[in-house]
Amino acid sequence: MDLATIAGKLLRSQGKLDALDLSEEINACSVRIVVDTPPSGKEPYLLQFKNETHNHPTEIEPFGGGAATCIGGGAIRDPLSGRAYVYQAMRISGSADPRTPPLSQTMEGKLPPQRTIAQRSSQGYSSYGNQIGLATSLVEEVYHPNFMAKHMELGFVLGCVPPQRYVRRERPLPGDLVVLVGGGRTGRDGCGGGATGSSKEHDSQSLESCGAEVQKGNAPEERKLQRLMRNPKAIGMIKRCNDFGAGGVSVAIGELADGLVIDLDKIPVKYEGLDGTERAISESQERMAMVVEEKDAEAFIRLAEEENLEATVVATVTEAPHLIMLYQGQKLVDLQRSLLDSNGGAIKHATVSIPFTASNKEEVCSTFNASAFKKLLEDLNVASKQPLAQRFDSTIGSTTMHFPFGGKYQRTPAQCVASTIPPLSQGGESSTVTLASWGGYDPYAMSEDPYQGAFSSVLHSLAKVVAAGGSLEESYLSFQEYFGRVGADPERWGGIPFSALLGGAYKAQMLFSVAAIGGGKDSMSGTFQDIDVPPTLVSFAVSKTDTHRLVSPEFKRVGSNLVLLSCDKEEELPALFAELKQSQALSAYALGYGGIAEAVAKMTLGGNRIGCELTTKEDLQKKTLWCLPVGTGSDEPADRYSHRSYHQGRTNSLSWFLSGSCYYRAMVDFSTLLCLWIDTCTKR
Repeated sequence: MDLATIAGKLLRSQGKLDALDLSEEINACSVRIVVDTPPSGKEPYLLQFKNETHNHPTEIEPFGGGAATCIGGGAIRDPLSGRAYVYQAMRISGSADPRTPPLSQTMEGKLPPQRTIAQRSSQGYSSYGNQIGLATSLVEEVYHPNFMAKHMELGFVLGCVPPQRYVRRERPLPGDLVVLVGGGRTGRDGCGGGATGSSKEHDSQSLESCGAEVQKGNAPEERKLQRLMRNPKAIGMIKRCNDFGAGGVSVAIGELADGLVIDLDKIPVKYEGLDGTERAISESQERMAMVVEEKDAEAFIRLAEEENLEATVVATVTEAPHLIMLYQGQKLVDLQRSLLDSNGGAIKHATVSIPFTASNKEEVCSTFNASAFKKLLEDLNVASKQPLAQRFDSTIGSTTMHFPFGGKYQRTPAQCVASTIPPLSQGGESSTVTLASWGGYDPYAMSEDPYQGAFSSVLHSLAKVVAAGGSLEESYLSFQEYFGRVGADPERWGGIPFSALLGGAYKAQMLFSVAAIGGGKDSMSGTFQDIDVPPTLVSFAVSKTDTHRLVSPEFKRVGSNLVLLSCDKEEELPALFAELKQSQALSAYALGYGGIAEAVAKMTLGGNRIGCELTTKEDLQKKTLWCLPVGTGSDEPADRYSHRSYHQGRTNSLSWFLSGSCYYRAMVDFSTLLCLWIDTCTKR
């Protein structure tokens, strides 16, 4: 993650990123925004967001992994520990084709078959999220054969809080107490690799030996923690807060202050028999550590008990800079803070060899006809994921502005999570909307060229929020990497993480002056035997807008012009994005995996069932991110745009017509296309 945030550090040194919120607390990405809060007017808020993968436990126990380790695990409790109310989520997963192979061909040491992992992980994630009351408005699954090596389970959450009224950030002083608030008690689940397993490579014995490393989630207990963190009296007493993730007590409490004495005997446990080491490193879920003043401890515990939460004083802040753990009256650990701050040992260096990946391929305009169009819609990475998304409740909290599938018939997939800021006190609804998108990560393009694939992922995430009405100037990024084991091989280091992070992703951040300010933990364990997961860099973009500026993808009315905004050079992209923001588009869609054909199909199919007649010399299937199709008002000419644009066609009330130099003239009716697009994933 240090590689991913280099551009952010450089931009900040240049006087940019003024809204970035900095503190000594180690929580989620945090930026300052101004929110419309009727009837009082404008109020400063902290907008917090976090993404995280827990691929290791999901591969071993899909339901538990999906439930306890994404929105149920570190992702939600990072902004929660920042005192933010978490109100929106999205889920991105990566899988091999769940329709194949048959059970008889399952690889030795793998959970049979891929269908089981894909289905059970989504059931676990949705079960937990729906129970804790977290709206999940965007669900997507990416398919590539090499995700057979290890499934990808990635969660992202958004939270907010007005800091002046609710957030107290103070350095702990000697005599302050650490209260462990837990809906879940400490057990052996998660010992030895629940979260730290992100760096663990699987082998044929992992299914049998790693089951205890999967944390056991308890959604109702997590809901209690959410309610406690909505209580202004409670969070007003908290000087510093941390959630329990990798390392358990050792890290969650050990990071809170320079000097600490932790009494491991006071840690509430699920059952007898846990020794001091297990109490110190267990990654059991639904636990948080809060620093409060000694005079506030009793009142704080009472507030926690009102939510049926168990709250226990387990540590004391000391003046001496030592981390001390006591167990059964004896010192189990006594480490100087200076040693802990050094990360525990000598700095290691890796030799890196970055390959030259310039493409010599000539672009060939592909023949596009009705048969090719149908094949595109049957591609798993284009087909409708609505059957998968319907497991998740997107309406919780009544803040969702874009349903996952829009239009009268609710079929056109949204490209962004769009939500109003939830009110934290009595008053009217805010008109401020937060936007969050994920980069259109293409596993095939990323495998072919990690440099360009990472650039495209960042670009696509930003294109989505701008197309939805967001502001590039108020956008921030968060990255999630997932690679195969690189070991000590210089070419594997250079060809994958360095090309992606110090190459394409860095270039995109500097081009747009938009920075990755954080991300999920590095996951470098995507190798099983001789199979590596496809190189993965998922970019999440977060921005804000107002309700009256929101734009959704589905066509709105018959007779609208269709315009393709494009540019010839990468350097022109920021100006193109700025131009789109100033447009009066009724609909907009950021091109991705399936090019123009996919974009216009999804804007058409099922949303409002408005067809289109499209004439263009462009290759409809070309995977380009340098352009965005825009459906404008019928009275707005295409030549109003200063950048290169094409008047591609018009919406109609009939069917789909295609004509041009790269493909045959074709007409395809709605019912045929709709069935192909929906049934592909329904029948999996």
